[in-house]
Amino acid sequence: MPANRQKIGTNRHNFAEGCKPSNTSAQINLQTSKAKATKMPAMKSDPICEHSTLAKQALKETFGYAEFRAGQEAVINAALSGQDTLVLLPTGGGKSLCYQIPALLFNGATVVISPLISLMEDQVSQLQAIGVSAAYINNTVDFARQNAIFNQLADGQLKLLYVAPEKALQFDFIQRLKSLNVCFFAIDEAHCVSHWGHDFRPHYRRLSELKQHFPHCPMMALTATADIATRHDIAHQLGLNAPYIHTGSFDRPNIRYTIEEKFKPLSQLMRYLREQKGQSGIIYCTSRKRVDDISEKLAEAGFNVAAYHAGMSNEQRQFVQKAFARDDINIVVATVAFGMGINKLNVRFVLHYDIPKSIEAYYQETGRAGRDGLAAEAIMYFDPADIGRVKRFFEDIPDEARRKVEEQRFQAMANFAEAQTCRRQILLNYFSEYQREPCGNCDICLNPPKRFDGTLVAQQALSCVYRAQQRFGLGYIVDLLRGANTSRIRDNGHHELSTYGIGKSHSVEYWLSILRQLVHHGLLAQDITQGASLKLTEAARAVLRGEYVLQLAEPRLQAKHVYQDKLAQFNYDKKLFAKLRSLRKELADADDVPPYVVFNDKTLAEMAQKMPTDDAEFLNVSGVGFSKLSKYGAPFMQLIRNYLAAS
Repeated sequence: MPANRQKIGTNRHNFAEGCKPSNTSAQINLQTSKAKATKMPAMKSDPICEHSTLAKQALKETFGYAEFRAGQEAVINAALSGQDTLVLLPTGGGKSLCYQIPALLFNGATVVISPLISLMEDQVSQLQAIGVSAAYINNTVDFARQNAIFNQLADGQLKLLYVAPEKALQFDFIQRLKSLNVCFFAIDEAHCVSHWGHDFRPHYRRLSELKQHFPHCPMMALTATADIATRHDIAHQLGLNAPYIHTGSFDRPNIRYTIEEKFKPLSQLMRYLREQKGQSGIIYCTSRKRVDDISEKLAEAGFNVAAYHAGMSNEQRQFVQKAFARDDINIVVATVAFGMGINKLNVRFVLHYDIPKSIEAYYQETGRAGRDGLAAEAIMYFDPADIGRVKRFFEDIPDEARRKVEEQRFQAMANFAEAQTCRRQILLNYFSEYQREPCGNCDICLNPPKRFDGTLVAQQALSCVYRAQQRFGLGYIVDLLRGANTSRIRDNGHHELSTYGIGKSHSVEYWLSILRQLVHHGLLAQDITQGASLKLTEAARAVLRGEYVLQLAEPRLQAKHVYQDKLAQFNYDKKLFAKLRSLRKELADADDVPPYVVFNDKTLAEMAQKMPTDDAEFLNVSGVGFSKLSKYGAPFMQLIRNYLAAS
């Protein structure tokens, strides 16, 4: 589906003369270490043409990419013209470039509001690696260092400054910014501004104050997760002036969405992880205790894993985050406190051990997989009984309006989990990107539910619930159906029931699936006031009497996951690729940065395909700009030459 690009109004800011983008290549080359100055062709009088030419030059020379992704160029041109912008792009869709390239071209500084320390530190590391002058100020930066950063800004030595919203709103900080040539503001994770957003943060709501202090500076708001109500609220709360709005596609076609019925989740998880062959992944859980329990069991089973949650010390969390980013840890088991600050490109799977509280949260968390555009998986283990348990959490929200919003968002998530139609269609439709055709890359499309005449098994299950006096939950009824010899069954005298053992030919997982389906069909209800005991509904009478044929889905008792070479599209030399990865890790450790800051896997695969041995060939590899050529080109090209000579 093509991106929907919308321009609201035609007003422009009274853009400060000192902030206008330069019309010479020197502006770009000043930001790129070791970049060779180039002579720009004569500019046309059209400012949009000038902006596009400069932006494309920055894209290639600094970032190493030949073409913009859909929508990026129009957003950048709007910002360079002094217009406010609202950018909605999926995780991994190229949001950062939308403000980083204008920041390079403006004559003054750009201030980026970022919600997490780890996120701003990661962004600054990546920018510095390609020769862009950037810094961050947060509560980890001492007063002397902050002064040094402001001196650099005053001297025009910094192009981007990353700050937390709390810092950006401090009176002293704003006064210091006013003494500088600040040209542009970027608000990352802008859904945090909106009370309707899934991650509302009060300090974000006050960011409209920046517009009052810097009325002539354009502002760009960026997010990956915002429904229509949230989008309008972002623009309103930030005070954006006739913003140019770009809504890119929310589709992440490289991610395969799968929902598995939760039977024995730890066993299911172990089986899945053994199939991943050491790939990087994130496992999300709803509680700290579950995070600790699962990470401990996985470590005992030999997996390279660590836990992450807010109950750990800052030092522990930073260690885990850094080790994961640097491929020293393969798997992180975490609460939702983990992930927003992770820019790791080679996460191959995200697994939800429990159902998230909203589609926005699910989409954002699954979007941390496959940010390099290569194949990735999003797995969720789902037990319908979790729906009632999660809903009870909302009862503690004192604000009635907020509680209703949270309940509505969770109901949409529950509907998604229970659906029997294409997962991607449901996700995209939720974000108003309507798709007519199934995606072909989700569990429903790849393994469509098979139907069968479930009247007999339904009658057996319903009769068992009835004869047990409708006082017991799922697990007990399954034990009765399978003829389990438990003390509880014997004490209740239920081993003498006519339905005892009538379903012993089927597994526990089979009967769990059947009973859950009967709940979905409205034939059984779970009474949460009585320990989730099962009750027959009026609709169950017709099934027990055999008055109509009940179609059920055949239970999927074991999901099949097929491991694929995520880089096969490059037709690359795997032995050379392994050597390049080893060199990348060595250089990254020496520079104290994550490996993807050096080069991502796609770039290495292209090297292993094209085997460049001189500067011109090396610059022709996607993801290689002048700075990375200067910094890393020699060792990589020498390795390739040695490999070719030995072949």
